[in-house]
Amino acid sequence: MFDGLYFEFPRLAFVIFFFIACATLCKMRLQSIYFPHTQQFLKTAVSSSSLLFFLKWIAIVMMILALMSPVKDEPYEVEPKDGYEIALILDASQSMRAEGFDTDNPSLNRFDVVKEIVSDFILQRINDNIGLVVFGEYSFIASPLTYDENILSRIVSQLQIAMAGKYTALYTSLAQGVNLLKMTESNSKVIILLTDGYSTPEIDKIPVDIAIELAKKEGIKVYPIGIGLPHEYNRKALVEIARETGGVAFGASTATELQEVYKKIDELEKSEIKSESFTYLKYYYVYPLFIALISLMLYTYLRNKRGYA
Repeated sequence: MFDGLYFEFPRLAFVIFFFIACATLCKMRLQSIYFPHTQQFLKTAVSSSSLLFFLKWIAIVMMILALMSPVKDEPYEVEPKDGYEIALILDASQSMRAEGFDTDNPSLNRFDVVKEIVSDFILQRINDNIGLVVFGEYSFIASPLTYDENILSRIVSQLQIAMAGKYTALYTSLAQGVNLLKMTESNSKVIILLTDGYSTPEIDKIPVDIAIELAKKEGIKVYPIGIGLPHEYNRKALVEIARETGGVAFGASTATELQEVYKKIDELEKSEIKSESFTYLKYYYVYPLFIALISLMLYTYLRNKRGYA
């Protein structure tokens, strides 16, 4: 606790010599001048009590220590929240029920595998402000932007297939992700769009070029990810979205490949957050001051009770 402790005014320690000189040279003699025989009526003298002598000098020493102002430099670091603003867009359409995406556990459907991988990605981005959009035949914001990665990870774990309908409003979901990020003031905005299918034209009300223009207007970089076999998703559209917005399009046919994709995105958009170190002075004068107060109180109480001079 007291490692690194030092005094702001160490020269005040010399005040102790003033008290020592006073105790030696300035003894009170008033009682012998006016009442030369009162000493015989007193039970004893203060100087004869080792306890009172100890309490008096403890009080004096502690008050001097308090005046010397013992302090300690307490360092602390501030982690600024200046990371990325990220919108995660997840396809929850009926096609995500397909199994076999995870070769180690073929009974899991695509959506369960995606939720696990996305949750791991979220927990690694502790400096980022992340929101979540889920889509099927319509899209909705499952979570607004938040720095609480644990809450967001729990929300992801509770998502269900077809909770937004069984079809695929791919470009509408991209526009929804733009809406999620457009009100923020960050200069680093990213959308990670994951899908395993083609847009359903009669359901998807926003054309791909409009969705792209909305993202470009807000300065948002889009990383589209197609999962499944190459013919199962519209790779051409995903590549166009990535190219026009400054992102990179990815494809993943297995869970292992999808994990590598998220690792790659994590490296491409790594938050370079530098913590700021500060120090503040923590004062400890209250401790010797408290001891001095207790010593003086005991000194006064015992002296009055025992009738010391």
